[in-house]
Amino acid sequence: MFSKQKKNAKIDPEQHELLEYAQKRVRQKKSLFIHFVLFLIGSVFLVLINKILKYGEQYDWFAWAIIFWGFLFVVHLFNVFVTQKFMGAAWERKEREKLVRKQREKIASIQKEIETEFPLSNVNKKKDL
Repeated sequence: MFSKQKKNAKIDPEQHELLEYAQKRVRQKKSLFIHFVLFLIGSVFLVLINKILKYGEQYDWFAWAIIFWGFLFVVHLFNVFVTQKFMGAAWERKEREKLVRKQREKIASIQKEIETEFPLSNVNKKKDL
């Protein structure tokens, strides 16, 4: 309990990846909740500015502002709950693997092209001369 030795709790890569994904989702949902609270407070504030302070009272501009902000909130909601199901951690891993495979194929084709244009046997012959 009071020893100076630290216990090294090793987490395997899969658990670490799951933990990172869970933390990312928690941050997304927290951000969505904060957006919702700000939307409610901001909407009330816009109505108060229009009605009580009589700023632009002849035209209810606050309704358009609230509708636009509501649209942005719906987009945020869609991104957190719908898009993440289709483009979650598995999709990211698959896309990463696909890009790495394409990059390796490109490197292999460039390497093959270099070997055909500059064969090693000719380089070695020139060094011997």
